[in-house]
Amino acid sequence: MRIISSKELKEEGLDKLLARGKADLSSIVSTVRTIIDDVKKEGDKALLRYTEKFDKVRLTQAKLRVSENEIKEAYTKLDKKQITALQKAADNIAGFHKKQLRAKWTMQNAEGVTLGQVTRPLASVGAYVPGGKASYPSSVLMCAVPAKVAGVRKIVVCSPPSKDGDVDSALLVAADIAGVSEFYRVGGAQAIAAMTYGTSTVQKVDKIVGPGNVYVTAAKLEVNRDVAIDVPAGPSEVLIIADETANASYIAADLLAQAEHDPQAWAILLTPSETLASAVNDEVNRQMTLLSRINIIKSSLQKGLIVTVRDIEEATELANMIAPEHLEIQTVAPDEVFSKIRNAGAVFLGGYSPVSFGDYSSGLNHVLPTAGYAKIYSGLSSLDFVKTMNFMQCSKEGYRNLKETAVTIAEMEGFDAHAKAVSIREEKEE
Repeated sequence: MRIISSKELKEEGLDKLLARGKADLSSIVSTVRTIIDDVKKEGDKALLRYTEKFDKVRLTQAKLRVSENEIKEAYTKLDKKQITALQKAADNIAGFHKKQLRAKWTMQNAEGVTLGQVTRPLASVGAYVPGGKASYPSSVLMCAVPAKVAGVRKIVVCSPPSKDGDVDSALLVAADIAGVSEFYRVGGAQAIAAMTYGTSTVQKVDKIVGPGNVYVTAAKLEVNRDVAIDVPAGPSEVLIIADETANASYIAADLLAQAEHDPQAWAILLTPSETLASAVNDEVNRQMTLLSRINIIKSSLQKGLIVTVRDIEEATELANMIAPEHLEIQTVAPDEVFSKIRNAGAVFLGGYSPVSFGDYSSGLNHVLPTAGYAKIYSGLSSLDFVKTMNFMQCSKEGYRNLKETAVTIAEMEGFDAHAKAVSIREEKEE
């Protein structure tokens, strides 16, 4: 990792850092549109063709959907400890996401006037889960459990098959624990098209969530006219604010944990302590040699940064500009620093709160805005799977309290029918 000053960062690399992760999708849009159009026209036939082309797996129509027997068999391929961990993670995710929901509220802003809002779940949701070469059961839980908590009745998961045509057992067990209705071994842009427009096998859904590669991202953006989607996803990232009281080995481990995701992942430390900066760099180099994904980590850390800042105040200013997906605060008073943070996907306070807990076990959702989108987007939550309806009920007294204001403004705007719709009620009473 490079150690640079905040002055050097602002002069040499801040613009690049702020523009990180915003992939140019123009080169693949034409291909993605063709895939989407083919799925719309040909349905399952296109899914089978593209699965063979991209995943090198020849399936039949009957094999697109994972069977109940396959799910039952998946449990036999995991040990008890693994199943318990998935169940515990699901329980924690459910507990946290239940707190986010508000079923109904009412208020009175005038005598006799009741206003309120009720929450209703979406009817169906599709979750895309990366697969094939790797397995991410945590992503299944993060997408499906909040939807189940919100009351969504139909939850569909699409994930690409492995080279032998199977789906990883951990994904299937996680899906079953989370209450997934249907699981399809379909990946890429073709999976997004199938969930958007439906095929003979795959029924269309109201919203699609979950991370994926650039083809999945491009496809989600293309179909957004016809289906709701979540926040655009890019390479994972962590930014750590730390002072001289922080533990260098903890920080190094957290930077490496993020770097092992992807060669495009970002790992950044902001600290006013040059001593800590040097110690963290040494720890990164030492710990890296003990890790299995060292080649990915080395590639990622070529752009990793340890930035020495004037003080913690400057660190918070930079953090708000960068708007990281994950923000760790390892300082003597993390709550005080947190009070000044405006932009971050999720925040982890203190030396014993690693991002890994947010990824797997605490109950926080790890589907978060990257590439600076934390300035305008929130992480995935149970609120992403509901919609709200406003309502109003007026008594005669309430009608009289609102009448004059409504009629006056309607007449100002030249809408006499609107005004009449109000006044006629008084006329009929007379």
